[in-house]
Amino acid sequence: MFKKILFAEDIDMINIAMRMVLEETGAEVHHTKYCDDALLKLKKANLDKQPFDLVVTDLSFEADHREVTLKSGEDLIKNIRLLQPDVPILVCSIEDKNYRVKSLFEHYKINAFVHKSRKTLPELKTAIEKLSKGESFISPDLEHTLRDKSINEIDEYDIQLIKQLAFGIPQEKMDVKFKELGISPNSKSTIEKRISKLKDYFKANNTIHLVAIAKDLGIA
Repeated sequence: MFKKILFAEDIDMINIAMRMVLEETGAEVHHTKYCDDALLKLKKANLDKQPFDLVVTDLSFEADHREVTLKSGEDLIKNIRLLQPDVPILVCSIEDKNYRVKSLFEHYKINAFVHKSRKTLPELKTAIEKLSKGESFISPDLEHTLRDKSINEIDEYDIQLIKQLAFGIPQEKMDVKFKELGISPNSKSTIEKRISKLKDYFKANNTIHLVAIAKDLGIA
């Protein structure tokens, strides 16, 4: 079982209940409400040669008066993987969009995902037990997301294209925006062909419809 757990969650009511479950494991539990603080705790623990052996984090953190560098759970996870690549990461979030959940496993290499619901606490216990045995876990109501093969056909270029459309960048000016962002290929013809492909793929009538579908899937 785990000896030292880092827990990042900014909502007090959720924090109290989840912390009780984590402490039931007998581990030393450290809590923070900010992703920046979580990363600092990880760095200090490594310097002290007393590293955390499990990280539990939410994805969304409410903005307040404090300026932060890491604004989301994804930002924290990216940095954790650079700092401590092998530490198990358990995400506990209300997120249920197929693409976002699947990308957490495939791109961010998380080890478990607990969907915040009426079953959060028992599923959190199950997830911790599985992680302690070197196994992965995802809430049963989201298991289908890992089997969704259609998501695999969308690459990072497509995601950036959809996101910029969602931000309001017109298709005819996308080449300029991609050049600013250093994204290539960025020719008008390539962008036009890719948007056409995406509309066909998602059966979208136009770019507005495409963005709406992508948002429903959690891509945009």
